[in-house]
Amino acid sequence: MFAFIRALYYRLTLDHGWIVLLLMVALLAAAATQVRHFHLDASAESLMLAGDEDMHYYRKVRAQYGSDDFLIVTFTPEAALFSDESLEQLKVLRDELVNVESVASAMTILDVPLLQSPPVTFDEVQSDIRTLSDPDTDRDLARQEFLESPLYRDLLMNRDADTTALLLTLEQDEELYALLQRRDALRIQEVESGLNAEEVAELASVEADYRQASRAHQAELESTIADVRRILDAHRNGSRIHLGGVPMIAVDMIEFVRNDIATFGVGVALFIILLLAFTFRRLRWVLLPVGVSGGVALGMTGFLGFMDWPVTVVSSNFISLVLIITLSLMIHLIVRHRELHQAHPEADGRWLMAETIESKFKPSLYTALTTMIAFGAMVFADIRPVMDFGLMMVCAVAFAFVLTFAVFPAGLARLKPGPLPTLSRDYTARFNARVAELVSGRELRVMGVFLLIAMIAAVGITRITVENRFIDYFKSDTEIHQGMALIDQELGGTTPLDVVLDPSQAYLDDGDWGAEQLAEEAGDDASEAGEPASTEERDEATSEDDDWDDDEWGDDDWGDDDWGNGELDRDGPVGGYWFNEYQVDVMEDIHNYLESLDETGKVLSVATSLKLMRQLNQGRQLSSFEMGIMFEQLPADLREILFDPYMTDDGDQIRFDIRVIDSDPNLERDALLKKIRSDLMRQFDLGEEQIRLSGMLVLYNNVMQSLVRSQWVTLLVVFSAMMLMFAFLFRSLKMAFIGPLPTLVASISVMGLIGWVGLPLDLMTMTIAAITIGIGVHDTIHYTHRFQSEVADSGSYAQALRESHRQVGRAMVYTSVIIIAGFSILTLSNFMPTIYFGLLTGVAMTFALLSNLFLLPALLGQFRPFSTGNGN
Repeated sequence: MFAFIRALYYRLTLDHGWIVLLLMVALLAAAATQVRHFHLDASAESLMLAGDEDMHYYRKVRAQYGSDDFLIVTFTPEAALFSDESLEQLKVLRDELVNVESVASAMTILDVPLLQSPPVTFDEVQSDIRTLSDPDTDRDLARQEFLESPLYRDLLMNRDADTTALLLTLEQDEELYALLQRRDALRIQEVESGLNAEEVAELASVEADYRQASRAHQAELESTIADVRRILDAHRNGSRIHLGGVPMIAVDMIEFVRNDIATFGVGVALFIILLLAFTFRRLRWVLLPVGVSGGVALGMTGFLGFMDWPVTVVSSNFISLVLIITLSLMIHLIVRHRELHQAHPEADGRWLMAETIESKFKPSLYTALTTMIAFGAMVFADIRPVMDFGLMMVCAVAFAFVLTFAVFPAGLARLKPGPLPTLSRDYTARFNARVAELVSGRELRVMGVFLLIAMIAAVGITRITVENRFIDYFKSDTEIHQGMALIDQELGGTTPLDVVLDPSQAYLDDGDWGAEQLAEEAGDDASEAGEPASTEERDEATSEDDDWDDDEWGDDDWGDDDWGNGELDRDGPVGGYWFNEYQVDVMEDIHNYLESLDETGKVLSVATSLKLMRQLNQGRQLSSFEMGIMFEQLPADLREILFDPYMTDDGDQIRFDIRVIDSDPNLERDALLKKIRSDLMRQFDLGEEQIRLSGMLVLYNNVMQSLVRSQWVTLLVVFSAMMLMFAFLFRSLKMAFIGPLPTLVASISVMGLIGWVGLPLDLMTMTIAAITIGIGVHDTIHYTHRFQSEVADSGSYAQALRESHRQVGRAMVYTSVIIIAGFSILTLSNFMPTIYFGLLTGVAMTFALLSNLFLLPALLGQFRPFSTGNGN
């Protein structure tokens, strides 16, 4: 069977190449029709852990308290902020932004209720809410209120009072959310109890609908931000305006990646063409590798579009890697073809091509399989974008192998070989010959040097951190960097974090939990916080204030039937676990604690709202009864601002809305989250079951903390598979240990360098180890395969070393130099991950080349896995 397939392959590619070329052209033409469906995805889900429970909880929090999909516009006018000119400009800007499709509302200093400009009573708040836009508002007092208000301070205006923020809330896509909920419910059911045929069909339909709705939502979001930017550009006359917010970061990341793919993809391709022309000096050796590499990139892009498989920021570099891997395959074939041509100048094109394929098919096949395993191991990462990237690369490597071994022989077999290759100025041969001299007879020294390098790299690996900042993804002269810096430093921070507190387990277990137990528990909590709540204080707090007379509140509206003579009732917010006088001090202490952390900026909670309510009560503490009355009597729009985002309707759950300063150089997300949880339990006597942390910071931290584990699991799987591949390929147990070592040292060296230079491990840099393996194993297998053949022919390890360096070493150097130089153009990007990818790819190629030119022959020469037959 194998002989039949081999004969058919040679007949088609060597004798009827036009058939193969037509089939490949038809295949690529079909792929080209699907390219329009290719798209990038930077949604939160595309960058999260697979099956992350915190993601499900995050969605519940968003559904309960509102979305964190908001944009922040910073406005620094040329004139004084509270001047007529500046406020009029702000009003026009606000009105234009609110009219943008998908912008639901805008919160500005012009719109929010003012309670101290001048001070108002509760009656006045009920009848009329004053804003800065009202003519009778005292602007000096308003300015002071924005500086001092617990609600507005560092949120809507900076402390220099020269910059204000417009908070633009985006409309929620209810259809998208409903599809998401149904999809997740079906997926959970599939894992826990299975699905019947009807439910399987429904899941497939819901997933397809969700992908389509998600893509439409992303397009709408991009359009919204583009419209917002156009408006902002029109108002920059003398004013300093920046745009920020999580949705903008996601859109801008996609835009940077899209531009880099288009701009630098063309640049890299042109640079590689020039380098190929300079290296081989034959048109065919330029057109063929470029054509095949381009064909693989086109085919994979069409395949991803056809499969509706979105590309994330992590996998956006897959096209670049496709070029690397395809070029590596092609250059090894080209160098072997030129070698045979020089050795057999009278041979025709068919014979040269047959011999080239015969000698390179097996090592290339094993190279492709090993590379596929290296990338396929990424499925063990449990990080959705990394898993997708690995699977994409598996498909890409398979397609690159098929297209290379179809087009290369089919395109050249019928062509005349042409003039002999000119090697008189082959500096590569001289370099490799010198390397061979250095290694020969000095195997132990070479191995010692690489052992030392590996040890130094291992120390560097221990220094790797996963703490990175979004702001560092963008150069300092970009708008997104400047906007994030301004918001972080002057307007409360950028990254959302939620601390959600539930009732104690005892409260949940005892349905008759009453005021005395709640007061006792609150007193214990306050004592832990350093503010004991005595019985006298509780009695004083619960005593009815004479100022709250019947005339003010109305007997008809607030009778005994509604309030149960002032006793706690768990059916309303005043009867909830948190919303009562006994927990006020605890909530405020927790709020103050969260606000005191160096990494946090603006903190909002029910404690913030209750401070404002006390202002309406002339600064006096409120009893539970009074809190409930004020809550019910607040105007709906004021209640939406003060309570809805921070407390459930029953008062049993509260939320602290925190903005973390992402640009803080000392920010350690995981340590911060652990500290918050630990301190809440220790200082405030909260049970572990009461505390839930949520928000984008938690989700991103989950991904970051899984990176190290995923990195080592992936490497363990890869090198275990490589040992089996080398043992099977070379029929040698020694090769199972020798073969993976050069690639192992190269990958360790790259990771060690990352640690030594202080570059944090993230979703982009994590892939470098797999890239190093994918690159290095090509050279390792090709070199070892040739080395084995030379040992069998000459019976001498020294001769095998020289010949392998002279021939295969040339292909290795060509590939490395072309790719390192070609990808250096990526350093011109404004997107730091793209720059890191270009630099680290060059470093990976360098380490892989040196390991295979020095360490691999030293290991082969020292341990001699191949039989010579004569003892040499």
